[in-house]
Amino acid sequence: MSLPPSAPILIEDLSVAYGDHRVLDGLSLAVGSGSITALLGGNGAGKSTTLSTLLGFTRAQSGRIAVCGVDPGTAPDAARRHIAYLPENVALYEHLSAIENADYLLALSGERQGRDAIVEALRAAGLQERAWDQRLGGFSKGMRQKVAIAVALLRAVPVLLLDEPTSGLDPRATADFNALVSAVRERGTAVLMVTHDLLSAADVADEIAFLEAGRVTHRVTASGPDRFDVRALHARFQVSGERIAA
Repeated sequence: MSLPPSAPILIEDLSVAYGDHRVLDGLSLAVGSGSITALLGGNGAGKSTTLSTLLGFTRAQSGRIAVCGVDPGTAPDAARRHIAYLPENVALYEHLSAIENADYLLALSGERQGRDAIVEALRAAGLQERAWDQRLGGFSKGMRQKVAIAVALLRAVPVLLLDEPTSGLDPRATADFNALVSAVRERGTAVLMVTHDLLSAADVADEIAFLEAGRVTHRVTASGPDRFDVRALHARFQVSGERIAA
């Protein structure tokens, strides 16, 4: 497979092993600027390890990996400066308000901004005004996701990594979240979304890649008004899951 050398997310023939267990086995994947790739796979396929390697928490045994040209294995801090990361369970501070959380997280990243900018980002993320100054202790998961995506919007970095972003969200919250991710793509961000949610991926992704046993085995690119053949994707996903379980 020929990969674009300038892609913000570039993984080429990557292998990662824990002891004798090879988790990633020749993984190749590229995500260009202004595009969304959804990486689908069953438990044990290597999705979490892919994100961990991009974030510099896991070192590869072989192959090439780069975030905006930086190897996260050798320069993790430099690579992370290009990344906004949204985990499945967003780590926010219960005793702080939405605005205070955003302000603190931006300060930690060295990109502190004023209240007006934070408010505009929360508004764009769809968080209701009455919640801006409320403590997060009573927030739903969807509301927490909106705070986290607002921070990602404010950071304006070239890469966004999403780990099961729609897990636990109702259909309305999922649709709202997909609209936000689409807005991030429109400003030129490269988005990699690791997910089990095939329907959400079909709604928002430009490409869907199926991960099996540590490598991409199948890719489908959105085309036409319907974007994807969801039934065909579902059949492919079932086959992938059965192979991993076996």
